[in-house]
Amino acid sequence: MLLVAPLAHAQDSTKTPTDSAQTIPDTLLFRIQKAQAAITEINATNKRGYGIDNIRTGLAEVNKDIAPVKKDLDMARKVIDSKSLLSYNLILKDALTKLTDWRTALSKYNNNLQNLSEKVIELSNDSVLMVTARDTTEKRLYNKQLVDIKLRLQTAGKITTAKLDTISRLLADVSASYLTVTDLQNVINDRLRQSGQNALSRESPYIWSAPAKNEDGSSIGDLIRTSYSGQNKILGYFIDSTWDNRILLFLAGLVFYIWVYRNYKGARKPESKQQLGELTFTYLKPYPILATLMVMLNLTPLFEPDSPSMYIELTQFLLLVAVTIHFWKTLAKSDLNYWLLIVALYVVIIVTTSMVHDAIWMRLLLMALNFVAIYIGVYFYKKLLKANIAERLIKPIIIIYVGLNVLSIVLNIFGRISLAKVCSTTAVIGLTQIIGLAVFVQTLTDALELQIKVSSCNNGLFSRINLAKTRASFKKILSVVAVILWLLVFLINLSIAGGVFALLHNLLVKQRSFGSVTFTLSNVLFFGVIVYLANMLQKHIGVLFGESSVTFDEKTEHKGSKLALIRLIIIIIGVLLAVTASGVPLDKLTVVLGALSVGIGLGMQNIVNNFVSGIILIFEKPFRIGDYVELADKKGKVQDIGIRSSKMLTPQGSEVIIPNGDLLSGRLVNWTLSNDYLKAEVIFKVPVDTDLTAISKIIEEEIGKTDNTVKNLPPEILVNTIAADSVELKILVWITNIYSEASFKSDLLKKLLPRFKEMQVKIM
Repeated sequence: MLLVAPLAHAQDSTKTPTDSAQTIPDTLLFRIQKAQAAITEINATNKRGYGIDNIRTGLAEVNKDIAPVKKDLDMARKVIDSKSLLSYNLILKDALTKLTDWRTALSKYNNNLQNLSEKVIELSNDSVLMVTARDTTEKRLYNKQLVDIKLRLQTAGKITTAKLDTISRLLADVSASYLTVTDLQNVINDRLRQSGQNALSRESPYIWSAPAKNEDGSSIGDLIRTSYSGQNKILGYFIDSTWDNRILLFLAGLVFYIWVYRNYKGARKPESKQQLGELTFTYLKPYPILATLMVMLNLTPLFEPDSPSMYIELTQFLLLVAVTIHFWKTLAKSDLNYWLLIVALYVVIIVTTSMVHDAIWMRLLLMALNFVAIYIGVYFYKKLLKANIAERLIKPIIIIYVGLNVLSIVLNIFGRISLAKVCSTTAVIGLTQIIGLAVFVQTLTDALELQIKVSSCNNGLFSRINLAKTRASFKKILSVVAVILWLLVFLINLSIAGGVFALLHNLLVKQRSFGSVTFTLSNVLFFGVIVYLANMLQKHIGVLFGESSVTFDEKTEHKGSKLALIRLIIIIIGVLLAVTASGVPLDKLTVVLGALSVGIGLGMQNIVNNFVSGIILIFEKPFRIGDYVELADKKGKVQDIGIRSSKMLTPQGSEVIIPNGDLLSGRLVNWTLSNDYLKAEVIFKVPVDTDLTAISKIIEEEIGKTDNTVKNLPPEILVNTIAADSVELKILVWITNIYSEASFKSDLLKKLLPRFKEMQVKIM
């Protein structure tokens, strides 16, 4: 036993290191692979760069943009007008958006780098990846790989730490700028609130107490430079930050130019020129550069509604220049001089309002300009009436214009100079904008007329459109757009556009309830707009499919009911979209429809019957548009197949509206379903002693000479009745068109009458 025990102990001692040596390499290989994957991920992440350079450059630009704003707001005694405050707020709003995005991105990068740094530390402290003197021989075989991994971990750790430090510092800078912008916004909001509360408070002495010179001793040049230095910064920032809107505006102008240019090119073709003659449009030319410029300048406020007032003043001045270039060659000398006077008034008022101060002579100058503006506005109103511009559009604008000038005079007298300047500027821009918008409406109307004329020569899509009706409708739409543009510029000049937009937004998005149903006014608005557009589309969709009015002529054109099916699809899609836009849950809508089912079943059963009958008629197709049908005591040509009712045009010219239920349930005779042939019947009497054979021969000869008869179907001449002194003859003839029956009978009788006279046959 003493000999066996040491042997057993020696065997156990030998077995333990062997098992450990087999286990460690397997674990080591797994850890090595894990470390290599982690190092690869860390290096790939660090190589991305995180856009640090772009953020740092953008941050420098933001700080540069907000520096003049901060400088102006830090000046305790400087009074900043509301226009500049609103423009500054626009700069800060854009800066805050950028800073918020950068903070979010940098915070995400910072967390990601911290996780990577922790992973590096974890792998560096892993004992399995370390080689010591007590390690087994098998683990020492991986010494080279482990040393390489250790070096790579050290390198990755240094890079990660450096990146983390850079991003942390940049995040701190971005956060500091974010807090600065937030503080500046609060200051601006406070000043705007104070300016709103003190808008009507007196800021200067009454006109009779005004000093002879400006109290701070500033010269006119200093006032102009001070006024426009801040505005130039705002204007430069706005132009740089909203370049994408101007690209869209440029593309819209390019589309208009190509549209007009191609139509003029098509109109100059010999075949088109022969039909159209010389085209004379007021504002359109074969190369419509000036017209395109005027359209773009008029649309500028629509593409850039957040623009500062100085930007609007600049674009309106450029519009005046473009209109003046056009008027230079078209207006009479007296009218041109008057127009130049309006342009000069615009420039003088804009410049004067930028340098008006407390001095009495400057305030009197502004009042004198207001009186001159009132006189010119009244005279201008009379001129516009003579130019056939709608009075309902210009009269309210002239009233507002005169009212603003009168208000400017009153405010100036009582020391409210800032408001007086705002009223004067808004009034003169509103007056000159009328002409620009009138040119805008006329230019687009002429462009549409050119399109219709050229399309009519090529039998295109627009050739099916009534020119006068379409021109009137298009002009109404453009007039609405012109009113919207005028109001937009008006609100921007009064510096209340942001407040009005915010008020409208709050009204539209505020949750309202009706019983258990919640909705917003925007949902109701979208519902109404979608239903209106769907209704208008289904009414005018026939233009795209060549739909034309049905008339009683010999030319028969049959059209299927696919148009009615398309209208039905448009209505269904429109209703579904409108219900979706309304925000009303479908389950609640189902309950409402279920509650209305009783009323529909009792009071609206005829409407539902007609609607279902219309759908059946669309698929069954018992008649087509253009078919000659007979229903009860009515005969006529099918003019339209609708969802609820169909229209019939009678030979007398009246339009009969027939419910689809009557068409489906009544006895309907379709005379032209398979062909347009009709057996016409002519009856007359001759004396009893007449030679019927000779008469029959004459009748056959004259029928053969008559148009609109089916030549391969001979006529039938029958004796209808015999009396004591007469014989009644019936002539049955197949004619090619049901609509020519009356003309065929007339032509045949006119030809038979002289032939019967030659035979001395008396028609009874």
